Formats: sequence, C-alpha cells, structure tokens
Amino acid sequence: MDVINQVLIKPDLRAVNDLLNVVAKYGTPEEINEKAQQAVELSKLLRRVEQTRPDYFTDLLWLKDQAKAGAFISIADYRRQVLGENVDRQTFTDELAVTLEISACQYFPWVIAIAKRAIAQRSLMPGRFIQVRKMKEQEMDGDLPAIAAAIEIIGASFVVTLDTKGTDGSNLHLGGPETITGYFRGVGQPNEHALQWLDEYLYYYTHYGIRQVLNLNPGTVLLGYLLYRLGIDVEFKISVFMGNDNPYSALWTLLGAQLFAREDGSTPLVGFNWSNSVDNEMIEITAQFRKELGLENLVRFEHHITETWKSIVRQPYNRRKRLAIRRRGTVCSHSSVTSGNSDSS
Repeated sequence: MDVINQVLIKPDLRAVNDLLNVVAKYGTPEEINEKAQQAVELSKLLRRVEQTRPDYFTDLLWLKDQAKAGAFISIADYRRQVLGENVDRQTFTDELAVTLEISACQYFPWVIAIAKRAIAQRSLMPGRFIQVRKMKEQEMDGDLPAIAAAIEIIGASFVVTLDTKGTDGSNLHLGGPETITGYFRGVGQPNEHALQWLDEYLYYYTHYGIRQVLNLNPGTVLLGYLLYRLGIDVEFKISVFMGNDNPYSALWTLLGAQLFAREDGSTPLVGFNWSNSVDNEMIEITAQFRKELGLENLVRFEHHITETWKSIVRQPYNRRKRLAIRRRGTVCSHSSVTSGNSDSS
C-alpha cells in the first residue's frame, strides 16, 4: 500500500497529472458533484425537454401523472397476480432479487411504449435501462434529457455508453465488435483515448447528471476508481466488451474496487457484466470472493440471457435455462436481468 501511494502522489507522475488536468476543467470534486446534482433535477430536465421537444414534454407529463396516481402495479400485487392465494405461503428472498434491465433502450418513445404496456398488462416496469446510442446525436435531438427525465420519474437506474469507446475507430486493428464481443479480451482504448473518455464522462455528468456509464477497458476502469477516490460521485458498469471470462480476471477487477474504495467501503463499480462465454459455476466461484471482499451488496453481477442477432454473438443465443439460483449469492442474469444489490425486482 505504501509503494502504491508513493507512486500515485509523486508530483511529476504524468499519468496522474493528466487525470487531474481533465478534472480541473470541470472544477473541484465538490463543484463537479454540485453541477451534476443540479443538472439531474427533474424540473430542470423537464424545462430542457419543453424547449427542445414539446412532444416529449407532453409524454413526460403523462408519465409523471401515471406514477403519481399509482397506475403501475406494485411488487406485492404482481406477486399475487402471478401466484394467486399461494403468495401467502411463499417466502421471498429479497436479498437475491433480480432486476429486469432493458438493453438497449435507444430512444425516448420506447420508454413511453414500455410504460403503456406495463399499465395495460399489469406487468412490472424495468428497474434498469441501458442506452448504446451516440451521445452527441441524442443530445442534439433532445432525446438524452427526455430519457434522463423519464428515468427520474419512474425511479429506475440508467446506464449510457459514451462515444469514446474501443469501437469508435480508435482501435485501428479491430475489424468489428463481432470479432471479439463477449468471447475475447476487451476492444481497446489506445493512447490518449482513455483521457478523452474521462473528459466525455465528466461533461455528461456535469451537464445532465448522468452518473452511470459503461466501462470497458482496464485503464478507464482505473480512472473511474480514481475519480471516485477523489470525491466525485460517479458510478460505472463494466461492459461485456471488457471480456471478463474467468474468476481471476474478475478477482483483479474486484481487488481494484476494494483497493480504491472510500473509507465507508463504497466503490463506483456497481455493475459487472460477464463475457458471454462464462458459465454459472464460474460466477459462483467469483461470488465467493466478491462476498469476502465486502462487495456482495455493492457490485451487481450481470450476464446476457439473450442477445440480438446483429454483430454480438453467434445465434441462436438463448440461456434462459441458466437463469437459476443455484446457491446463495449467485444469479445468472441479463436479457437483461441482473443480480446482487438490485435497484428493483
């Protein structure tokens, strides 16, 4: 620990100084967090949407009214709807609850469509949304603040994919994500791209209050740890693109989370998406040291159950039979369904 600290606080260490220079563009950690808290206020998001997309603004007012009126089914009522009178004889292990994650929700109207369907069919709303659309594009057309506002209204969590990623052309040797996604090691963010990712992250954090992003490179994972240790309240989810496919790669990542945790034990790593090649036993093995490191209730394990036909994996890809709790602390998940410390059942 002493050696690591001596390196990180060395005044002429270029890697750390470059990080601090990017952070300084947005202010002190306290100022950065304050900007993010103001940006994510629902009233401010709604005002932005009203100015850019009045049609979306109307939809958001409808969604807000539905949530306020209790139009969405509760967990208790949903359980009774599925199980009938048997629900009173059931014991539910809420600490192992799974979260339905929609991956990916690319456009704001999709959120409204999901909400209308959930109300009509008395089905559960997703507790988590992932977006993989170009950030600048959705910022320009007003989709980004609309989705951020919708997520605030329904109380879900939201993860975006930044434009600075290994599939953005920065890795000249990558023929396409289909060549490696979910099977081999990460896509790569060479040279200065890690700092560009950091800069982009802080921009959307301070301008829209976007807290959670996908993270897919060991370098940007470390940058996320260091940001959090500096006092900036960011969070990230490790993407399938990082290619964690065995307990030892997972141990390395979780050791880093523990090493750079704050004094209260918290970490910015809130989601951990596995390589598509892993099996349930590997996740169980990893769950053991996740618990020993004190991260079981902090880091959610996520795993693809189904995948789209395009680019990602060979088809058919359907692992619904693996969606089973075999031992305490392990759930194979994600079509997306996630396990661990859940946002919602």
